Amino acid sequence: MIKKLPKIELHCHLDGSVRLDTIIDIAKKENIKLPSEDINELSSLVKVPSNCTSLVEYLKRFDLPNKIMQTKESLRRISFELLEDAQRENVKYLEIRFAPMLHLQRELTISEVIESVICGMKEAQEKYDIKSNLILGCMRTMSEEDAILVINEGKKFLNKGVVAVDLCGPELEGFSSNFKNAMDLARSYGYKVTIHAGEAASENNVLDAINLLGAKRIGHGVRIKDKKEVYKLVKEKNIVLEMCPTSNVQTKAIDAYENHPFYPFYKDDIKVTISTDNRTVSDIDLSSEIDTMFNKFDLKRDDYKKIYLNSVDATFADDKTKNWLRSLI
Repeated sequence: MIKKLPKIELHCHLDGSVRLDTIIDIAKKENIKLPSEDINELSSLVKVPSNCTSLVEYLKRFDLPNKIMQTKESLRRISFELLEDAQRENVKYLEIRFAPMLHLQRELTISEVIESVICGMKEAQEKYDIKSNLILGCMRTMSEEDAILVINEGKKFLNKGVVAVDLCGPELEGFSSNFKNAMDLARSYGYKVTIHAGEAASENNVLDAINLLGAKRIGHGVRIKDKKEVYKLVKEKNIVLEMCPTSNVQTKAIDAYENHPFYPFYKDDIKVTISTDNRTVSDIDLSSEIDTMFNKFDLKRDDYKKIYLNSVDATFADDKTKNWLRSLI
């Protein structure tokens, strides 16, 4: 039943969602040495292990895919294939996020990197009944100057494929203050802002992401359950949480599905959405993620419709796209 329903995904990383056979194929074509060309061995290197202990360990699984995402053609192909995979499970709208600074190892410019991903997205949208937009990630391990560089280079693509900016990577306490100027600049240009926060560090990062950086959406945000002040702020400001339960369990942000705050948040009218985070690394798709949460918490069709419509409102899409998405449910 769930596979047939129209779906929206707001939090999906491009480099965490690369097909394994594509990694092997691109490596052969571009003469890139892999630890193994056996798809089963490769799977164990790219997919997160069951005994993963933290977000930092989880993020190591991106090293290998990023090796083969350094040319225009590989970036175009991988973004096309992500949308192709998503439309097979009736995802109608997908916001893809990635960090352009991670794709400069073979002398592409930031602009060329962004353009290549948009090219693949457009190609998929022409072929399939799916729409998408791009969120530019700025790595928290890099400098604010690097973030400003990405924001400036991405400006010419605003509303031509690019809609928003994000901060991603390992989460340290109090990171927001290091990127205030960059996010102020992004908002002045017209970027929407979504920030990874309250995942591997405290709920105070969510507070800062909203108050210092102007975030309208939060990636994960599970820690807001730990502090009334932050929880109240998220609820009162209608901040949308891009929740990725399987990823949270894998990174040990949450110890078990049953203890995930998704359901209590939903019942208390916090705006929650469901996403995969990383399709390949977490070894899931959106249908399986929704199915897991609905089975764990005995949710019904009316619940699905409410979450779907919350997701429509939360997209960074234009009004025409939002109206189309509403018409599908």
